[in-house]
Amino acid sequence: MPAVNDTKFQPAVFLLTGIPVLENVHVWISIPFCLMYIISILGNSFILFIIKTDPSLHEPMYIFLSMLAVTDVGLSISTLPTTLGIYWFQSREISHDACFAQLFFIHSFTLIQSSVLLCMAFDRFVAICKPLRYASILTPPIVAKMGLVCLLKGVTLILPLPILLKQHRFCKDSILSQSYCLHSDVMTTACSDIRVNVIYGLFITVSSRGLDLLLILLSYVMIFKSVMSITSHGNRLKALNTCVSHICVVILFYTPHIALSVIYRFVKNPSPIIQIVVGNVYMLVPPLMNPIVYSVKIQAFRVRIIRIFVK
Repeated sequence: MPAVNDTKFQPAVFLLTGIPVLENVHVWISIPFCLMYIISILGNSFILFIIKTDPSLHEPMYIFLSMLAVTDVGLSISTLPTTLGIYWFQSREISHDACFAQLFFIHSFTLIQSSVLLCMAFDRFVAICKPLRYASILTPPIVAKMGLVCLLKGVTLILPLPILLKQHRFCKDSILSQSYCLHSDVMTTACSDIRVNVIYGLFITVSSRGLDLLLILLSYVMIFKSVMSITSHGNRLKALNTCVSHICVVILFYTPHIALSVIYRFVKNPSPIIQIVVGNVYMLVPPLMNPIVYSVKIQAFRVRIIRIFVK
């Protein structure tokens, strides 16, 4: 009898999903995906190279930016094998352990990125609201500790997710809705009680990403309040201009994340196409756009880029 019951559970693999009804043109669809991955990895690596080789950029703002670039590279590398595997080779199968490992890295990098964005908001707050104390507050040891906290926070909060998932049995048709593994997606294929996963996933969302976003918004409320007290219109614009890049990156990061969370948690029977589009925007657009945004807005990066192409 147990043997019969076991046949209903524990498939050897999960099945990932490309773009439904467009399987015949997956090879062509892979071209823009491949270009986006290449630009993301090379663009963020270029940012890291510039910051490392230019001593004038060894300041807190650029160190936090280098942390952001590392998370972007890590996120791109985490999703690249399965995504291109589907579109190039029609390889949809992924083992449980490989899936759990992938979702661990994806969620860890996104959680670390959220924390880094909060650190960058704090950096802008100190630079604008307490400029005379900037060097004494954001010292190299403090910046290093902030980076370490971001790393430990991401790893320790996400580590229980694959451990909790390994306790479940999964139904025969374990078909995921994306070309990579997400916790909210994987847990819905379980044939056992997932209340613990739901509660812990919600806890992470609220206590980490939700709290990070709230503190970022609070930082900008205080920044705008401080900027409005500046009498010179030109100085106001100059102060706000230093925040534009960070604001754009925050919007690029949180908008698709909130949309995807809403779809998985609150929308009944969502359209597969909408899920896939939002999921790909969530994973591909921020790592792609972050280096572009900072390269356009930060003069030091523009100068280095011009020098490379002029030579």
